[in-house]
Amino acid sequence: MGTLVLFSGSPYDRGATMRWDHLAENPTGAKESALFGTSAVTTRTFDTPEFRGITFHEVRARSILNRVPQGSRTPFTWTVNPYRGCTHACVYCFARRTHGYLDLDTGHGFDSQIVVKINAPELLRRQLAAPGWQGAHVAMGTNVDCYQRGEGRYRLMPGILQALRDRANPFSILTKGTLILRDLELLSQAAEVTEVGVSVSVGFVDDTLWRTVEPGTPSPARRLDIVRALGDRGIGCGVLMAPVIPFLGDHPDQLRATVGAIAAAGATSVTPLALHLRPGAREWFMSWLQQRHPQLVRRYERLYADGAYAPVWYQRRITRQVHELAAEFGIGPAGPGLPRRAARRPEAPGDAPDPERGPTQLTLL
Repeated sequence: MGTLVLFSGSPYDRGATMRWDHLAENPTGAKESALFGTSAVTTRTFDTPEFRGITFHEVRARSILNRVPQGSRTPFTWTVNPYRGCTHACVYCFARRTHGYLDLDTGHGFDSQIVVKINAPELLRRQLAAPGWQGAHVAMGTNVDCYQRGEGRYRLMPGILQALRDRANPFSILTKGTLILRDLELLSQAAEVTEVGVSVSVGFVDDTLWRTVEPGTPSPARRLDIVRALGDRGIGCGVLMAPVIPFLGDHPDQLRATVGAIAAAGATSVTPLALHLRPGAREWFMSWLQQRHPQLVRRYERLYADGAYAPVWYQRRITRQVHELAAEFGIGPAGPGLPRRAARRPEAPGDAPDPERGPTQLTLL
């Protein structure tokens, strides 16, 4: 059962103002960069335990294919994000700052005010069929999780996967959400006609740490079940071991336990990534750290004194340790059973769903 409120323009239910005109993935201030029309926004709450305290803002997007900014370190150029905000409530999530573009809180508001692009499947199908689109790889789950809790109700991903499958368009998904298991058949069908890559994010297997830093996610053990289920379907699945959290999840014993569990699940590869703290995420994470682990605040201030990323020496140490463990456990990019991945291809300047060229996208790394 849901409660609906229909808005014309920008008033927002708790007295705030949502800047719908500025809803670009990477705002430039140009009017044409707005992703959604402002004529009507439907706001819903659902009277069920799993959605208690969460508000969904249903919008009709103007574009769903987003171009990654030039100079990004990501191996893809285009993304699809059917949601903004994320009920996973990870205290470290780098995408928190995107809520600031809406004049929404980047802390609790990011966790509880979710924008849903209800026309994402039909819009993607149209943009993939545009004359200027040349079948470039599309990445999903690189901003917020496309299989977060609300996907169970809105069911946008089946239509998105069908559109990609029907155009034989290569794609990849990064997720913490076990809801992806609902779409195993669609993933199998897509893998028959194009390159499909799936990765699961598991930074640690410590349940105590999980409950405090990723309170809205399935447990690490359940996420590793995704790896097993995909493997059973012949779709190799890698693991992004992220984030490795300094002083809380980076002890050698913790790293060994995590890599061991990843190997036991049958992952085809493991890629470590140390915690990074961008603006928006940094403030929320440091507030959480002050409450939960005040003795670590000064150590974090020193470790991240130069910016959002941990020092190179720290990143290299973690990478070396994880790679050594992966070799010991027999997993890695050179191992058997590689996932079906989209080949990186050069993209022509016209490789866009012109004239509906999408806005730019914040990057994962």
